[in-house]
Amino acid sequence: MEVNLQEIVFYVVAIVVAVCSALAVSTGRILRAATYLLFVLFGTAAIYIILGYTFLGAVQLMVYAGGIVVLYVFSILLTRSDKDMKYKISKPKLVSVLLTTLVGAALILFLVFTNGFVLNSIPQAGELGVKEIGMALIGGDKYEYVLPFELLSVLLLACMIGGVLIARKR
Repeated sequence: MEVNLQEIVFYVVAIVVAVCSALAVSTGRILRAATYLLFVLFGTAAIYIILGYTFLGAVQLMVYAGGIVVLYVFSILLTRSDKDMKYKISKPKLVSVLLTTLVGAALILFLVFTNGFVLNSIPQAGELGVKEIGMALIGGDKYEYVLPFELLSVLLLACMIGGVLIARKR
C-alpha cells in the first residue's frame, strides 16, 4: 500500500480539524472557542483544496472565515468575554454524552469501513465552472439549493436577533 504526500497532508489536516472541533466545543472561553472554530474552517477549506475543489475552498475561506471575524466582534461587544463559561455537568448527563459519542463514532466507523471510503483514492475529477455551480445554487429543481439557502438565511437572522435580545440590558 503506497501512501503519497497528498494523502499524508489530507490526514494531518483531518486530525487538526477533529482536534480543533473538540476544543471549540469544550473550552469555556468564547474567544478561544471562536479561534478554534476559525482553525476548523481553515482546515475544511484546506481539505476542499486538497480534494481539487478550489472554488469551494475559496468560498469557505471568504464566507466562513469572514463570518468568524464577525463572531469575534459580536463576542467582544455583546458579552463579557473575560468570564469563564464553564458549567458543572452532572454524572448522568456526562455518561449520556459519552455513550452517545461512542455510538456515533461506532456508526461512522461501521459506515466508513463497510462502504470502503478509506480504500478509495482521492478523486481527481475536473472542476465545475462557476456558472454551473451558480445555477445549482439558485435553482429550484431537484438537487438545487435555493430553498435550503433561504431557510439558512432566516435561521441566521433569527440567531442574530436572539443574540441582540440576550445581550440587551433589561
